[in-house]
Parts: sequence; C-alpha cells; structure tokens
Amino acid sequence: MSDSTAQGIRLVAGLGNPGREYEGTRHNVGFAVLDRIASQCGVSFVKETKWDAFITKVTVGPGLEVVLLKPTTFMNLSGDSVDEFARFHRIPSTATLVVLDDVALPLGVLRLRTEGGSGGQKGLESVLIHFATEQVPRLRVGVGGAADNRDLSSHVLSRFSAEEQNAVGEAIERAAAAVLCTAREGMIPAMNLYNAASNSDKSSKQQDTTAIQP
Repeated sequence: MSDSTAQGIRLVAGLGNPGREYEGTRHNVGFAVLDRIASQCGVSFVKETKWDAFITKVTVGPGLEVVLLKPTTFMNLSGDSVDEFARFHRIPSTATLVVLDDVALPLGVLRLRTEGGSGGQKGLESVLIHFATEQVPRLRVGVGGAADNRDLSSHVLSRFSAEEQNAVGEAIERAAAAVLCTAREGMIPAMNLYNAASNSDKSSKQQDTTAIQP
C-alpha cells in the first residue's frame, strides 16, 4: 500500500550544466538521469526560454503526469529556474524531486531523502534558498570522491574513467527507475527499494523490508 506522499511528485528537476562541453561529466548526472527517463518514455526535451530550462512531460501512470526539467542556468543558479517554474504552476517544494550528483557517496550509490541540507552541493543549495525550505525531496547519485589531489571543482567537472563507465551506466539506469517509482508510489516505497547500503553490491539480491523513515 502506498504512503501518504504517493503520487505527490509533480516536478522532477535534474541538475547539471548546459552545453556539450559538460556532457558526460560527474556534475551532469542529474541531466543524464532525466535524459534516460525521457528516452524510456519516448519523449523529447524542448528548450523553454521563459523558464531557462529544457522541459518535457512523461506519463507515469493512469492520469498521472510528471514534468521533467533541466535548468540551463548553470549549476549554481539552478534554483532560479526550478523555483520560477514551480511557483508559476503552483507546485509545492514537497512535490518537487531534485536529482543531483554527490561526491560524498561512492560511485553508483543512491540516496533518496524527503528533506535536509544541501551537503555543500551548490545546485541543491540554490534550490533550497529559492524555496526557502529544506523540505525538498532529493535523489543523490554517488559519483565518487577525487582519488588524487584534484580540487572539488575540477573533479565534478571531470568525466568518468573507462573503468567507471559500467558503474555509472547502471547508476543512471537505477536512478531513472527510482524517479519513476517515486512518482508512482511515493517517497517511502522508493526509499525502501533504492536506499541500499551499496547499490553496486551484486552479491545481495534481497530487498530490505524494514521501512526507511524520511
């Protein structure tokens, strides 16, 4: 049975930087997840200058439609686009799911949360500031920390190595499924399914049946 937030997500904002030079970088995992969903659903993004974003809609269930939004404001100003679109369409912060990269999580690990701070991620921080609340659902996709002395900015703008490609591909696929599950079933069921200790651990096939509280 679905929880009280079931079918509550109306807007999914994937964070990243616009432009071909940023495609495939760690910071653009949010874009990649939304691109995967759009591809699966057979829809295309359209650039909407009014919202400074690429936007499309997907049907995730009977009478249930969700907007996918990729801001073109660059990462640090993501909130400008997300908040303006949400306010105009009267979409509350609690019905907005933000998909973003997280260097504090191992590559491929997912973390769904209903609220909380930005954890230093500038795009999410911008969204939280604009909404004036931390009650913004988010899906963090682990991209791994820097393995050398590279600074954080250089690391998040770097591309995945050949050795990481399989793991990131699986993470994007799993994150896309997590977004659709959240839109269809609500946060709690999706958290129970996707907040595993390590999403890349192939040795464990059992689902954790213990409810993970937001």
